[in-house]
Formats: sequence, structure tokens, C-alpha cells
Amino acid sequence: MATMTNEKRYALAWIDEHARRFSDFHLRIWNYAEPAWREYKSAKAYCELLRAEGFALEEGSGEMPTAFCARWGKSGPVLGAYAEYDAVPGNSQQVVPYRAPRAGLHPWAAGHTDPHSAFGTTALAGVLAAKAAMERFGLTGTLLLFGEPAEKVCGSKPVHAAKGYYDGADAFISYHPHFTNTAIRDTQCGSYWSAVFTFETTEPEKWIDKSLIPTTHTSHAAARCPGAIDALCLMYTTTKYTKEAMFPHTGTWTLNEFVLVGGDATSDNLPPRFSQIQYAWRSPSLGIQQQIYTVLEKNARHVAAMTGCRVAVRWVTKTRVGLTNHAMADLTFGNMELVGTPRFSDEARDFARQIQANLGLEPMENPFSTTTSG
Repeated sequence: MATMTNEKRYALAWIDEHARRFSDFHLRIWNYAEPAWREYKSAKAYCELLRAEGFALEEGSGEMPTAFCARWGKSGPVLGAYAEYDAVPGNSQQVVPYRAPRAGLHPWAAGHTDPHSAFGTTALAGVLAAKAAMERFGLTGTLLLFGEPAEKVCGSKPVHAAKGYYDGADAFISYHPHFTNTAIRDTQCGSYWSAVFTFETTEPEKWIDKSLIPTTHTSHAAARCPGAIDALCLMYTTTKYTKEAMFPHTGTWTLNEFVLVGGDATSDNLPPRFSQIQYAWRSPSLGIQQQIYTVLEKNARHVAAMTGCRVAVRWVTKTRVGLTNHAMADLTFGNMELVGTPRFSDEARDFARQIQANLGLEPMENPFSTTTSG
């Protein structure tokens, strides 16, 4: 059973003392609202703060411009955490209790949803609080904080892992915002794969035997190669048709698609030359992941042949299935019990009541569950 030691009490008091500082930092990241692989201002803000706190910084870690690796300490156990700070395209929003895109921006600009602005800030606060307690009580150890961009496409963590950045760590804390203080014991996020399918019309002149055309002056009216846009559309619809046949829905698995390039404008009866669609899928086993990809790969190969294109696959990410760690989960949960339920101010409760009213609901005296909040 976890006990409230002087070191833990000091760390918690340190967080309370610096709460306004971290709240302001969170709003800074919120307002940047930079999407995947474009989090330049956000990453710079983290690096400047961590450097001022005495951390050694590697900016652009893993050859990713908006990633970083921060290290403090030289001996003892190596403890790690990570910050995410990417925003989600199409989710622009103001800090108001009703739906409103940020002023001056396109309504479908990026915005924070989970929000990762709070995700990264909370991880940062935890690491700095641990550092403060270690300095105060003379505890040995090494702290790592990774800047992990592009989380929404699972972009950076597999790169950091593949390049050895996690090697030698004794323990990592994976935090995510939630309306309770708890630890996940047996559930893990499964395996995440994502790949981009690129269709290119490289030899449209071979689509039709031009010797069959009765005149050489009908190029604008002659049938042309279907091209890359047709390939993309067929890939999209074919995958929708075959989705139910990929694997039975006896367990949780998901498949989502994103159109990256829809083909450039053409003229003079020329086929679109280039298109891209990205698929991302999660499931609880590598076997299911491979089964889903097998269907996707067959679909891509066939629609490319149908439209006179060639297809190429570029992997964005591939992760293994997560591993549960009961010892760490139990230790974390015990410490969460010491911390207690989340505490919300009157201002937060009033904001939540405004949200309820704007959703057409009857505002509650306490909009937050009494069993999970104080």
C-alpha cells in the first residue's frame, strides 16, 4: 500500500504552488494549436522552459524537427515521461462553453481536443515536481521527458523507440487527461498501424491502342486513362465494401482513412497523375493487424490495375501490442488514492453548467460526478 511520505507531500505542494504557471503554459500551447509535424512553436516553448530548469536538451531528436529529448540527472534509476502537443485538424475552438472556431482563422483549422495541450503540460509538471523533490531530499535518479509530436498519427514514438531513445529506461509513466484519477491495469491501446497508399498515372498513353482510332485529330475527344483520382475513389469505396469482411467484430478494432492528395487540376483530356489516401487501424493483436492490411493491399493493387496506375505503399507507423505492467499500475493507483479525486473550482463548475445549458440540458448544481471529483 502506498504511503504519504515527506517526498511525495513536498512534490504535491510544489505542484500546487506552481499551478498558475502551468495553467498559463497550457493556454500557450492551446493557442498555438499546431497540427502533426508542425508543432514548431510548441516544441520551442517546451525546450526553452526545460533548458531554464537545468535539463540537457536534444532538439529535433530522432531527426524529427518538432521532437525533443530532455534529460536531468546522471545516476540512479532512469524514469521517463512524455509530452504530446499536436492539435487536430478541423477542430478549431475558443475557450468558451459553446461551439465557436477561433476568431480570424478558418473554421476548420486545427484545435486541441483531448486536449494534448493539457496532456503535455501535466507530464511536464510531474517531471519538474519530481526533480524538485529529488533536489530537496537528495534523491538520486535520472529524469527523461520526451517531446512526442504527431501523436494523432502515432508518428514519433515508434521512431524514438526504433532509434534507441528508450533503451536503458527503468520505468515510464504514460499519462492522459481524464475526469478521474486512476490507473489502467489490464487495458492497453493495442497495436497501431498506418500506411499511405500512393497512386500514380505514369504511362497513360498505354491505356488505349491508338491505332484503333480512325483519325489522329481526336485526342481531346478520345477515351483517356482513368487516372489517380479514380484510383483513390475506388480504393475508398472498395475498402468501405470490404471493411465488414476484414475481420469479425468480436473484439475492438477500428479502421479510419484520410485523403491526403486528391489529384491536381488537369486540362486537354489529361488524366490526374497523383493521389494519396492514408489508412490507420488499431486492434488487440498483430494477426488482426496483418489481416486488415492484407485486404487493404489487395484492394490497392486491384484498383490500380483498373485505372491504369501504379501503387506504392509508405508506412507511417507500426507498433506492437502494448504490455500490461501490474506492478507499476498498482503502485500508480496507490499514489492516486493518496492524491484523491480531482478538485474543481466554482468557476469550473459554472463553466460546465453553461456547457450543459448550451446543449439543451438542465444545468446541474454539481455537473461533475461526486464519486470521481471533489
